[in-house]
Amino acid sequence: MKLHRLMTANANTPQGERLDVLVTLVEAYERRHYPLDLPDPVEVIRFGLEQKGLTPKDLEPMIGRSNRVYEVLNRKRPLTLRMIWNLHRDLGIPAESLIRPPVPQRRA
Repeated sequence: MKLHRLMTANANTPQGERLDVLVTLVEAYERRHYPLDLPDPVEVIRFGLEQKGLTPKDLEPMIGRSNRVYEVLNRKRPLTLRMIWNLHRDLGIPAESLIRPPVPQRRA
């Protein structure tokens, strides 16, 4: 069967069912052989700041005083549940991207 016919198949048809099965198999294969790690939380925060044109000072309402913000950004302090919730709510960062422990920085 040609792939094009499967891709244009209607739901609840034999071809549509085949497409569903193939998609499920491909997804399982990719998860097993090419797993994607969640990004480092600190990098996610920095990316969010950059994308929104914000500075670390803008994180103070979400994280705490400036020294606490810099401790988090320098990986000296882990994010708390409240910080994760605030960053998720205020910056739209997916919570699952923030719950992973930060990757330690390598020293040069």
